[in-house]
Amino acid sequence: NGAYVLASETCALDVVGAELVRNIRPGEIVVVNDHGYKIVQYTNNTQLAICSMEYIYFARPDSDIYGVNVHSARKRMGARLAAESPVEADMVIGVPNSSLSAASGYAEAAGLPNEMGLIKNQYVARTFIQPTQELREQGVRMKLSAVHSVVKGKRVIVIDDSIVRGTTSKRIVQLLKEAGAAEVHMRISSPPLKYPC
Repeated sequence: NGAYVLASETCALDVVGAELVRNIRPGEIVVVNDHGYKIVQYTNNTQLAICSMEYIYFARPDSDIYGVNVHSARKRMGARLAAESPVEADMVIGVPNSSLSAASGYAEAAGLPNEMGLIKNQYVARTFIQPTQELREQGVRMKLSAVHSVVKGKRVIVIDDSIVRGTTSKRIVQLLKEAGAAEVHMRISSPPLKYPC
C-alpha cells in the first residue's frame, strides 16, 4: 500500500505482508518522510558486527539476519554440538523455545528421537533479566514443567542455548530428575561468550 516498514527482524515484515528490500548497513541512516525514503551514509568508518546472541537466543527462528535463517543457524549449532559432545542416551529434548532448533539438529545428527520433555509457560517473561536472584529462581520455577511420561526412566540429553547465570540449568536438571529421568546430560549449543555486543 505504499507504506514503509523498518524492523530489526525479518519475521516482523512477514507478519504485516511487507517485502524485504535490503538490510540497513553499518554507517547508514534511513530517513522516511512524506516524499518517500532515502538512505544516508553518515560514516564509512564501520564494520559489520552482529551480536551472536541474536542467532543464539533473541531472534525468532523464522527471521533471517543478513541472509542467514536463525532456525537453520541454530540447527547447525546443535548438529555441531552432537559431533563435539556425544553421549549415549534415549532422547534429546530442547529447552523451549529458543533451544528447540538446536535440539532438532543434535537429534538428527545423533540419530536420536527429539522429544518434547519440557513445556514452557508462555506467560512468564525471560528470567535472566530479573533484578534479583530470588526473582530469577521464582520465574524459572513457574516457567518450565517436565513431561513425566516422556522422560521417566529415560537417559535424556537436554539442549539449552546458553548459560547466563546457571539458574535455569540447575532447575531443569532438578525438574527432570524429579520427573523420573534416569540420566540428565546438559549440552549448551552456543560457545562461551567472551566479548560484549
